[in-house]
Amino acid sequence: MRLAPADILPADPKALLFGRVWSPKAGGPIIVRVDKDRLTDVTPLFPTARDLCEAQEPATALRAASGEDVGALSDVLANTAPETREPSRPWLLSPIDLQAVTAAGVTFVTSMLERVIEEKARGDLSAAAGFRDSIRELVGDDLRRLKPGSPEAAALKQTLIAAGAWSQYLEVGIGPDAEIFTKGQPMSSVGAGADVGVHPASTWNNPEPEVVLVVSSTGRIVGAALGNDVNLRDVEGRSALLLGKAKDNNAAAAVGPFVRLFDEGFDLATVGRLEISLTVTGEDGFVMQGRSSLSEISREPADLVGQAINAHHRYPDGLVLFLGTLFAPVEDRYEKGKGFTHAINDVVRIACDELGALVNRVRPTDQCEPWTFGAGDLMRNLARRALI
Repeated sequence: MRLAPADILPADPKALLFGRVWSPKAGGPIIVRVDKDRLTDVTPLFPTARDLCEAQEPATALRAASGEDVGALSDVLANTAPETREPSRPWLLSPIDLQAVTAAGVTFVTSMLERVIEEKARGDLSAAAGFRDSIRELVGDDLRRLKPGSPEAAALKQTLIAAGAWSQYLEVGIGPDAEIFTKGQPMSSVGAGADVGVHPASTWNNPEPEVVLVVSSTGRIVGAALGNDVNLRDVEGRSALLLGKAKDNNAAAAVGPFVRLFDEGFDLATVGRLEISLTVTGEDGFVMQGRSSLSEISREPADLVGQAINAHHRYPDGLVLFLGTLFAPVEDRYEKGKGFTHAINDVVRIACDELGALVNRVRPTDQCEPWTFGAGDLMRNLARRALI
Protein backbone atom coordinates (compact mmCIF):
# COMPACT_ATOMS: atom_id res chain seq x y z
CA MET A 1 0.00 0.00 0.00
CA ARG A 2 2.11 2.87 -1.33
CA LEU A 3 0.64 6.33 -0.85
CA ALA A 4 1.65 9.66 -2.36
CA PRO A 5 0.43 13.14 -1.31
CA ALA A 6 -1.91 13.25 -4.31
CA ASP A 7 -3.59 10.09 -2.99
CA ILE A 8 -4.64 11.64 0.32
CA LEU A 9 -4.70 15.45 0.14
CA PRO A 10 -7.92 17.47 -0.40
CA ALA A 11 -8.61 18.86 -3.85
CA ASP A 12 -8.58 22.42 -2.44
CA PRO A 13 -4.96 23.65 -2.26
CA LYS A 14 -6.06 26.29 0.28
CA ALA A 15 -7.26 23.70 2.82
CA LEU A 16 -5.72 24.47 6.22
CA LEU A 17 -4.51 21.11 7.53
CA PHE A 18 -2.69 19.87 10.58
CA GLY A 19 -1.61 16.40 11.58
CA ARG A 20 0.76 14.41 13.75
CA VAL A 21 4.00 12.71 12.81
CA TRP A 22 6.17 10.36 14.84
CA SER A 23 9.59 11.96 15.09
CA PRO A 24 12.50 9.62 15.91
CA LYS A 25 14.56 12.73 16.71
CA ALA A 26 12.02 13.79 19.36
CA GLY A 27 11.31 10.23 20.46
CA GLY A 28 7.60 11.00 20.20
CA PRO A 29 4.88 12.74 18.18
CA ILE A 30 5.08 16.24 16.75
CA ILE A 31 2.30 18.51 15.49
CA VAL A 32 2.71 19.52 11.85
CA ARG A 33 1.09 21.95 9.45
CA VAL A 34 0.75 20.77 5.86
CA ASP A 35 2.35 23.29 3.49
CA LYS A 36 1.72 21.74 0.08
CA ASP A 37 4.20 18.82 0.00
CA ARG A 38 6.17 20.01 3.04
CA LEU A 39 5.47 19.53 6.73
CA THR A 40 6.23 22.25 9.28
CA ASP A 41 6.78 21.39 12.95
CA VAL A 42 4.60 23.68 15.11
CA THR A 43 4.99 21.64 18.33
CA PRO A 44 6.84 24.44 20.23
CA LEU A 45 3.63 26.50 19.97
CA PHE A 46 1.15 23.61 20.22
CA PRO A 47 2.64 20.63 22.12
CA THR A 48 -0.49 18.57 21.40
CA ALA A 49 -3.31 18.55 18.87
CA ARG A 50 -5.55 19.25 21.83
CA ASP A 51 -3.68 22.51 22.53
CA LEU A 52 -4.12 23.71 18.97
CA CYS A 53 -7.84 22.94 19.03
CA GLU A 54 -8.22 24.81 22.32
CA ALA A 55 -6.74 28.01 20.85
CA GLN A 56 -9.09 30.98 20.70
CA GLU A 57 -8.87 30.96 16.87
CA PRO A 58 -7.22 27.70 15.80
CA ALA A 59 -7.10 28.56 12.09
CA THR A 60 -5.51 31.96 12.68
CA ALA A 61 -3.04 30.52 15.17
CA LEU A 62 -1.97 27.71 12.85
CA ARG A 63 -1.53 30.02 9.87
CA ALA A 64 0.68 32.36 11.89
CA ALA A 65 2.84 29.61 13.36
CA SER A 66 6.43 29.24 12.26
CA GLY A 67 8.63 26.22 12.78
CA GLU A 68 11.22 23.84 11.44
CA ASP A 69 10.75 21.99 8.19
CA VAL A 70 10.17 18.29 8.91
CA GLY A 71 10.58 17.19 5.32
CA ALA A 72 8.47 16.18 2.39
CA LEU A 73 5.03 14.69 3.00
CA SER A 74 5.83 12.19 0.26
CA ASP A 75 8.78 10.85 2.27
CA VAL A 76 6.76 10.62 5.49
CA LEU A 77 3.94 8.78 3.70
CA ALA A 78 6.37 6.38 2.07
CA ASN A 79 7.64 5.46 5.55
CA THR A 80 4.23 5.01 7.19
CA ALA A 81 3.21 1.45 6.24
CA PRO A 82 4.22 -0.75 9.21
CA GLU A 83 5.73 -3.57 7.17
CA THR A 84 8.18 -1.33 5.28
CA ARG A 85 8.85 1.36 7.89
CA GLU A 86 12.36 2.53 8.69
CA PRO A 87 12.27 3.43 12.43
CA SER A 88 14.97 6.09 12.06
CA ARG A 89 12.73 8.19 9.77
CA PRO A 90 9.41 10.02 10.51
CA TRP A 91 6.00 8.48 9.77
CA LEU A 92 2.40 9.67 9.78
CA LEU A 93 0.11 9.25 12.80
CA SER A 94 -3.55 9.92 13.52
CA PRO A 95 -4.02 13.72 13.68
CA ILE A 96 -5.66 13.65 17.14
CA ASP A 97 -4.21 12.84 20.54
CA LEU A 98 -5.73 13.72 23.94
CA GLN A 99 -9.29 14.21 22.66
CA ALA A 100 -11.88 11.61 23.66
CA VAL A 101 -12.86 9.41 20.71
CA THR A 102 -16.64 9.24 20.54
CA ALA A 103 -19.20 8.26 17.93
CA ALA A 104 -22.85 8.77 17.12
CA GLY A 105 -24.74 5.70 15.97
CA VAL A 106 -27.89 5.17 13.94
CA THR A 107 -27.85 8.63 12.39
CA PHE A 108 -28.93 7.58 8.87
CA VAL A 109 -32.11 5.70 7.96
CA THR A 110 -30.34 3.00 5.93
CA SER A 111 -27.83 2.20 8.63
CA MET A 112 -30.58 2.36 11.26
CA LEU A 113 -32.52 -0.37 9.49
CA GLU A 114 -29.34 -2.45 9.18
CA ARG A 115 -28.83 -2.21 12.95
CA VAL A 116 -32.41 -3.45 13.44
CA ILE A 117 -31.67 -6.34 11.08
CA GLU A 118 -28.51 -7.24 13.04
CA GLU A 119 -30.55 -7.29 16.23
CA LYS A 120 -33.35 -9.43 14.79
CA ALA A 121 -30.81 -11.84 13.23
CA ARG A 122 -28.94 -12.06 16.56
CA GLY A 123 -25.68 -11.57 14.71
CA ASP A 124 -26.33 -14.46 12.29
CA LEU A 125 -25.32 -13.30 8.82
CA SER A 126 -27.25 -16.08 7.08
CA ALA A 127 -30.54 -14.93 8.63
CA ALA A 128 -30.12 -11.26 7.73
CA ALA A 129 -31.63 -11.32 4.24
CA GLY A 130 -35.02 -12.60 5.40
CA PHE A 131 -35.26 -10.08 8.21
CA ARG A 132 -34.20 -7.29 5.84
CA ASP A 133 -37.19 -7.89 3.58
CA SER A 134 -39.73 -8.16 6.41
CA ILE A 135 -38.50 -5.08 8.27
CA ARG A 136 -38.41 -2.88 5.17
CA GLU A 137 -41.92 -4.00 4.29
CA LEU A 138 -43.14 -2.96 7.74
CA VAL A 139 -41.13 0.24 8.28
CA GLY A 140 -40.22 1.32 4.77
CA ASP A 141 -36.90 2.92 4.00
CA ASP A 142 -37.89 6.51 3.29
CA LEU A 143 -37.85 7.93 6.82
CA ARG A 144 -35.59 10.83 5.87
CA ARG A 145 -38.33 13.41 6.40
CA LEU A 146 -39.09 12.06 9.87
CA LYS A 147 -37.55 14.33 12.50
CA PRO A 148 -36.21 12.36 15.47
CA GLY A 149 -38.16 13.16 18.63
CA SER A 150 -41.07 14.72 16.73
CA PRO A 151 -44.77 13.86 17.32
CA GLU A 152 -44.72 11.98 14.01
CA ALA A 153 -41.79 9.88 15.21
CA ALA A 154 -43.61 9.18 18.48
CA ALA A 155 -46.68 8.04 16.55
CA LEU A 156 -44.58 5.68 14.42
CA LYS A 157 -43.03 4.30 17.58
CA GLN A 158 -46.47 3.39 18.95
CA THR A 159 -47.41 1.73 15.66
CA LEU A 160 -44.25 -0.40 15.72
CA ILE A 161 -44.73 -1.35 19.37
CA ALA A 162 -48.27 -2.50 18.56
CA ALA A 163 -46.87 -4.63 15.70
CA GLY A 164 -44.22 -6.14 17.98
CA ALA A 165 -41.48 -4.64 15.81
CA TRP A 166 -39.99 -1.99 18.08
CA SER A 167 -36.21 -2.01 18.47
CA GLN A 168 -33.64 -0.25 20.63
CA TYR A 169 -32.06 0.95 17.37
CA LEU A 170 -35.29 2.59 16.27
CA GLU A 171 -35.40 4.22 19.70
CA VAL A 172 -32.13 6.09 19.10
CA GLY A 173 -32.80 6.48 15.38
CA ILE A 174 -36.11 8.32 15.62
CA GLY A 175 -36.47 9.00 19.35
CA PRO A 176 -35.40 12.21 21.10
CA ASP A 177 -32.02 10.93 22.35
CA ALA A 178 -29.12 10.16 20.02
CA GLU A 179 -26.82 7.22 20.54
CA ILE A 180 -23.44 8.59 21.65
CA PHE A 181 -20.79 6.06 22.63
CA THR A 182 -17.07 5.73 23.28
CA LYS A 183 -15.36 4.49 20.13
CA GLY A 184 -11.86 4.37 21.58
CA GLN A 185 -9.58 5.85 24.19
CA PRO A 186 -7.55 9.05 23.73
CA MET A 187 -4.34 8.29 21.78
CA SER A 188 -5.72 4.98 20.47
CA SER A 189 -6.72 5.96 16.91
CA VAL A 190 -4.62 5.17 13.85
CA GLY A 191 -3.99 7.34 10.81
CA ALA A 192 -3.75 7.12 7.05
CA GLY A 193 -1.44 4.39 5.80
CA ALA A 194 -1.77 2.34 8.99
CA ASP A 195 -3.48 -1.02 9.40
CA VAL A 196 -7.03 -1.09 10.77
CA GLY A 197 -8.05 -3.98 12.97
CA VAL A 198 -10.88 -6.51 12.71
CA HIS A 199 -11.15 -9.02 15.54
CA PRO A 200 -10.30 -12.46 14.12
CA ALA A 201 -13.29 -14.03 15.91
CA SER A 202 -15.68 -11.93 13.82
CA THR A 203 -17.16 -13.40 10.63
CA TRP A 204 -19.51 -10.49 9.79
CA ASN A 205 -17.97 -7.04 9.83
CA ASN A 206 -17.56 -3.93 7.73
CA PRO A 207 -15.98 -0.50 7.40
CA GLU A 208 -18.03 2.55 8.30
CA PRO A 209 -16.98 5.64 6.29
CA GLU A 210 -17.73 8.71 8.34
CA VAL A 211 -17.00 12.37 8.87
CA VAL A 212 -15.34 13.09 12.21
CA LEU A 213 -15.93 16.46 13.87
CA VAL A 214 -13.19 17.90 16.08
CA VAL A 215 -14.67 19.68 19.10
CA SER A 216 -13.02 21.82 21.77
CA SER A 217 -13.68 21.56 25.51
CA THR A 218 -16.26 24.38 25.23
CA GLY A 219 -18.27 22.46 22.63
CA ARG A 220 -17.08 24.57 19.71
CA ILE A 221 -16.60 22.61 16.47
CA VAL A 222 -13.20 23.61 15.10
CA GLY A 223 -12.59 21.22 12.23
CA ALA A 224 -13.23 17.89 10.58
CA ALA A 225 -11.51 14.78 9.29
CA LEU A 226 -12.48 11.44 7.79
CA GLY A 227 -12.94 8.32 9.87
CA ASN A 228 -13.43 4.57 9.67
CA ASP A 229 -15.59 3.31 12.53
CA VAL A 230 -14.72 -0.37 12.01
CA ASN A 231 -17.71 -2.46 13.11
CA LEU A 232 -18.20 -6.11 14.08
CA ARG A 233 -21.80 -6.70 13.01
CA ASP A 234 -22.06 -10.21 14.41
CA VAL A 235 -20.87 -9.10 17.86
CA GLU A 236 -23.16 -6.08 18.18
CA GLY A 237 -26.02 -8.07 16.65
CA ARG A 238 -25.83 -10.66 19.43
CA SER A 239 -26.41 -7.95 22.03
CA ALA A 240 -26.17 -4.17 22.12
CA LEU A 241 -24.47 -4.64 25.50
CA LEU A 242 -21.49 -5.95 23.50
CA LEU A 243 -21.07 -2.58 21.78
CA GLY A 244 -17.71 -2.01 23.46
CA LYS A 245 -16.42 -5.37 22.20
CA ALA A 246 -17.76 -4.64 18.73
CA LYS A 247 -16.29 -1.15 18.50
CA ASP A 248 -13.32 -0.57 20.82
CA ASN A 249 -10.55 -2.87 19.60
CA ASN A 250 -6.90 -2.45 18.75
CA ALA A 251 -6.52 -0.23 15.65
CA ALA A 252 -10.30 -0.23 15.07
CA ALA A 253 -10.67 3.57 14.90
CA ALA A 254 -8.99 5.33 11.97
CA VAL A 255 -8.95 9.14 11.69
CA GLY A 256 -7.29 11.29 9.07
CA PRO A 257 -5.46 11.86 6.95
CA PHE A 258 -5.37 15.32 8.54
CA VAL A 259 -7.72 17.64 10.40
CA ARG A 260 -9.03 20.46 8.23
CA LEU A 261 -9.66 23.48 10.43
CA PHE A 262 -12.72 25.66 9.94
CA ASP A 263 -11.95 28.97 8.26
CA GLU A 264 -13.47 31.29 5.67
CA GLY A 265 -13.41 28.51 3.06
CA PHE A 266 -14.60 25.55 5.11
CA ASP A 267 -17.23 25.46 7.86
CA LEU A 268 -20.02 23.37 9.37
CA ALA A 269 -22.36 24.24 6.51
CA THR A 270 -19.80 22.76 4.12
CA VAL A 271 -19.65 19.60 6.25
CA GLY A 272 -23.40 19.22 5.88
CA ARG A 273 -22.98 18.92 2.10
CA LEU A 274 -20.05 16.49 2.01
CA GLU A 275 -20.25 13.47 -0.28
CA ILE A 276 -18.15 10.58 1.05
CA SER A 277 -17.03 7.72 -1.17
CA LEU A 278 -15.90 4.27 -0.09
CA THR A 279 -13.89 1.70 -2.02
CA VAL A 280 -12.86 -1.68 -0.62
CA THR A 281 -10.37 -3.62 -2.73
CA GLY A 282 -9.52 -7.21 -1.85
CA GLU A 283 -6.57 -9.37 -2.80
CA ASP A 284 -9.15 -11.76 -4.27
CA GLY A 285 -10.14 -9.17 -6.88
CA PHE A 286 -13.33 -8.22 -5.04
CA VAL A 287 -14.18 -4.51 -5.24
CA MET A 288 -17.00 -2.85 -3.36
CA GLN A 289 -17.97 0.78 -3.69
CA GLY A 290 -20.36 2.91 -1.69
CA ARG A 291 -21.24 6.45 -0.79
CA SER A 292 -22.48 8.45 2.13
CA SER A 293 -24.03 11.90 1.80
CA LEU A 294 -24.13 14.10 4.89
CA SER A 295 -27.22 15.81 3.48
CA GLU A 296 -29.17 12.65 4.32
CA ILE A 297 -28.26 12.56 8.01
CA SER A 298 -31.27 12.29 10.34
CA ARG A 299 -29.90 14.62 13.02
CA GLU A 300 -28.01 17.84 12.44
CA PRO A 301 -24.29 17.52 13.23
CA ALA A 302 -24.50 20.45 15.66
CA ASP A 303 -27.33 18.67 17.51
CA LEU A 304 -25.22 15.51 17.81
CA VAL A 305 -22.33 17.53 19.21
CA GLY A 306 -24.72 19.22 21.64
CA GLN A 307 -25.87 15.82 22.88
CA ALA A 308 -22.26 14.65 23.24
CA ILE A 309 -20.83 17.61 25.17
CA ASN A 310 -22.90 19.83 27.46
CA ALA A 311 -23.39 20.74 31.12
CA HIS A 312 -23.92 17.06 31.92
CA HIS A 313 -21.03 15.68 29.85
CA ARG A 314 -17.67 17.42 30.13
CA TYR A 315 -14.50 16.84 28.11
CA PRO A 316 -11.65 19.08 29.35
CA ASP A 317 -9.41 17.94 26.49
CA GLY A 318 -12.14 18.14 23.89
CA LEU A 319 -13.44 15.27 21.79
CA VAL A 320 -13.84 13.99 18.28
CA LEU A 321 -17.24 12.72 17.17
CA PHE A 322 -17.82 10.21 14.36
CA LEU A 323 -21.12 11.29 12.77
CA GLY A 324 -22.35 7.90 11.59
CA THR A 325 -22.70 6.48 8.10
CA LEU A 326 -25.30 6.11 5.38
CA PHE A 327 -23.41 3.16 3.94
CA ALA A 328 -25.08 -0.24 4.36
CA PRO A 329 -22.81 -3.10 3.18
CA VAL A 330 -25.24 -5.66 1.77
CA GLU A 331 -23.38 -6.66 -1.42
CA ASP A 332 -22.64 -10.39 -1.45
CA ARG A 333 -18.96 -11.28 -1.30
CA TYR A 334 -18.76 -15.03 -0.79
CA GLU A 335 -22.24 -16.58 -0.87
CA LYS A 336 -25.54 -15.32 -2.23
CA GLY A 337 -27.64 -13.68 0.45
CA LYS A 338 -24.83 -13.43 3.00
CA GLY A 339 -23.73 -9.88 2.25
CA PHE A 340 -20.31 -8.34 2.80
CA THR A 341 -17.59 -9.05 5.30
CA HIS A 342 -13.92 -8.09 5.34
CA ALA A 343 -11.02 -10.28 4.23
CA ILE A 344 -7.46 -9.89 5.49
CA ASN A 345 -5.48 -7.32 3.48
CA ASP A 346 -8.52 -5.51 2.13
CA VAL A 347 -7.57 -1.93 1.31
CA VAL A 348 -10.21 0.58 2.43
CA ARG A 349 -10.31 4.04 0.89
CA ILE A 350 -12.65 6.67 2.34
CA ALA A 351 -12.55 9.98 0.47
CA CYS A 352 -14.10 13.32 -0.33
CA ASP A 353 -12.72 16.33 -2.19
CA GLU A 354 -12.81 18.61 0.86
CA LEU A 355 -11.03 16.31 3.33
CA GLY A 356 -8.84 14.11 1.14
CA ALA A 357 -8.62 10.34 1.52
CA LEU A 358 -8.16 8.00 4.47
CA VAL A 359 -6.55 4.78 3.22
CA ASN A 360 -5.92 1.74 5.42
CA ARG A 361 -5.24 -1.98 5.12
CA VAL A 362 -7.36 -4.47 7.09
CA ARG A 363 -5.56 -6.86 9.43
CA PRO A 364 -6.57 -8.95 12.45
CA THR A 365 -6.50 -6.82 15.59
CA ASP A 366 -3.74 -8.94 17.16
CA GLN A 367 -1.57 -8.51 14.05
CA CYS A 368 -1.90 -4.71 13.88
CA GLU A 369 0.68 -2.58 15.64
CA PRO A 370 -0.16 -2.75 19.36
CA TRP A 371 -1.14 0.51 21.00
CA THR A 372 1.66 1.16 23.51
CA PHE A 373 2.17 4.96 23.55
CA GLY A 374 -0.48 6.49 25.79
CA ALA A 375 -1.18 9.81 27.51
CA GLY A 376 1.36 9.13 30.26
CA ASP A 377 4.08 8.44 27.70
CA LEU A 378 3.16 11.63 25.84
CA MET A 379 3.39 13.75 28.99
CA ARG A 380 6.79 12.31 29.93
CA ASN A 381 8.05 12.83 26.39
CA LEU A 382 6.89 16.45 26.27
CA ALA A 383 8.43 17.11 29.68
CA ARG A 384 11.80 15.75 28.52
CA ARG A 385 11.58 18.09 25.53
CA ALA A 386 10.74 21.04 27.86
CA LEU A 387 7.44 21.59 26.05
CA ILE A 388 5.30 21.40 29.20
